[in-house]
Amino acid sequence: MNINMDKVEIFNLFYDDYDAWFDKHADMYQAELAAIKAVLPHSKHAIEIGVGTGKFAKPLGIKLGVEPSEKMAEKAKLNGITVIKAFSENLPFHDSTFDVVLMVTTICFVNDPQKTIQEAYRILNPQGCCIIAIVDKNSPIGKQYLKNKHKSNFYQVATFYTTEEIVQYMKISGFSNFRFKQTIFDYENPYRIEDGFEKGSFVVIQGFK
Repeated sequence: MNINMDKVEIFNLFYDDYDAWFDKHADMYQAELAAIKAVLPHSKHAIEIGVGTGKFAKPLGIKLGVEPSEKMAEKAKLNGITVIKAFSENLPFHDSTFDVVLMVTTICFVNDPQKTIQEAYRILNPQGCCIIAIVDKNSPIGKQYLKNKHKSNFYQVATFYTTEEIVQYMKISGFSNFRFKQTIFDYENPYRIEDGFEKGSFVVIQGFK
């Protein structure tokens, strides 16, 4: 079994735990949604890669997603999402199909981040944008996740990245004109939304084709 399939099986087994995290950390979840909304253009031609159970796609108004985990996809469908079963490195869409490609904490679970981002670029229309949301590896929460990743069903198979690393992957694929939003700070008013990165643990990166 390859590494991608190992990860899929983990999400098939523990899909209820995935949703439970958002219920337990509702403030963080709402902050993450707000940070994404701050850069998300309104478009009928948007797709989320790694849609999971639809926790982000549904409130963000995205109706189409890609998800390799059957159990996660079943829950997404119940949330009104049309789900295509595929891996991010080989998307079953024509070139220049979408205006927006969204990935929320997906890139840390893919087998090939560069190929994944190249695929996102390929399926975007000219002037379309890719939005990648991550927990930055060098942030307080990122360091905590790294330290304790062996205790997590999900993060034990994750590879965390810095914002700079993701931007470099995006630049290589052809993206430019970057914008950043950050949230989840480790001091007073932790769930505010700010421009830029380096301070917040949750970073939203927007790049244009």
